[in-house]
Amino acid sequence: MSGADLVYWHRKREQWHAMAEGASDSATADYLHDIFEPTAFDGLEKALEAVGLLDEALALDLRRPQEYFGRVWATAFRAQELAQHQTDGTAA
Repeated sequence: MSGADLVYWHRKREQWHAMAEGASDSATADYLHDIFEPTAFDGLEKALEAVGLLDEALALDLRRPQEYFGRVWATAFRAQELAQHQTDGTAA
């Protein structure tokens, strides 16, 4: 997973929050929050921060093709290592 994945999922999380806010009742909103909250990428954020790429990743504009090249895309982490980092605090 790379910084571009982080940007993508941040945008998806924003969409899901907007969908939950527009829910017809609080039970539906709570359900949507419960379903989508576990998709937070805390381990990826920590790994990108550790290598000094978090700010650069968050500044990506995925609508601009020139943004697809560079260290944020080239620096990637295995999802399994990120999940371990998230649960036990070890370095990825």
